[in-house]
Amino acid sequence: MWKSNQVYLEDLKSIITDSNIPWHDLDGKTVLVTGATGLIGSNIVNALLFYGEKTDRPPRILAFVRSRDKAKRVFSEQLVDHRENLSFIVGDICDPLLISEPIDYIIHAACETASERFITHPVETMYTAVWGTWNMLELARNKQVMGFLYLSSMEAYGSPHENTLLREDAPAYFDSSSVRNSYPESKRMCELLSSAFASEYNVPAKTVRLAQTFGPGVDKNDVRLFSYLARRAMARESIVLATKGESKRMYLYTSDAVRAILTILLKGKNGNCYNAANPDTYCSVYEMALLVSKLFSGGEAEVLFSGDPLDAAKYPQEHDLKLDISKILALGWRAYTPLSRMYARMIAGME
Repeated sequence: MWKSNQVYLEDLKSIITDSNIPWHDLDGKTVLVTGATGLIGSNIVNALLFYGEKTDRPPRILAFVRSRDKAKRVFSEQLVDHRENLSFIVGDICDPLLISEPIDYIIHAACETASERFITHPVETMYTAVWGTWNMLELARNKQVMGFLYLSSMEAYGSPHENTLLREDAPAYFDSSSVRNSYPESKRMCELLSSAFASEYNVPAKTVRLAQTFGPGVDKNDVRLFSYLARRAMARESIVLATKGESKRMYLYTSDAVRAILTILLKGKNGNCYNAANPDTYCSVYEMALLVSKLFSGGEAEVLFSGDPLDAAKYPQEHDLKLDISKILALGWRAYTPLSRMYARMIAGME
């Protein structure tokens, strides 16, 4: 997805007109983005390329991908417009990294995202997260980068139930015998690795804990909950939740997330972690399903509960993830997109 999609183009314009981001720090710099074909990674790459059209010294983007063919499909239009500023590095982040050219910034967005794999392949989930992040931090150390950002998740808090604001230093709530926790536990270890490299080796590493993020660029066949809700509502088919939908959390629109990522990369304090979420989106999964049904099916898509424990096991235990965003607010960032608009724009952007 690129400038041919009007919704996506509007988002790109909103990102690069954010005067809080010190854009000129990126002029003439080389930025490595892992997980570049994923939803968040591709949005980051596109925003940086779009900014490059507005400056005489555009940043150069190294997109770290697992499949060159997929990368060519995802960035087909961008390669036409920006072939000189976009290059692919094809490989596995768990393998030794041999990159000869200078790198100024690294945004590490690569990770496993499918909940089912957290259960079926917990060892691989943890290995990829921890060893891949270690390799990226070593690369950052060897290249003496100006900034490194690790993309973590609100799941790093586990399953708290207090319904109080969670600061970045809040304790986590995990059942270490549950293999589903291979994902959040490895996220926490990667956060600590980033802080450790910052402390011991002076790597300018920071972490962002993102609320669940979505927007234009989500494939209509995506299996994640936000896409499933939209798809069923538009078809006026019953929405069947794997759980009772009692968990409450915040969400984040893709362009708001990209602005958060660049803000922390360029303005955040080394060794620190920052929550990024839209407080206005805080609701239960069930409440969100009802909202989507109302907005896009006129309430015709009935919200049901499957009652299948095997389905429920794919998802985190019931939780209340109410994130305190005061640290990122202090950097000048704000989230602007409400939940209803997030869904409307995601649907409008589906191709």
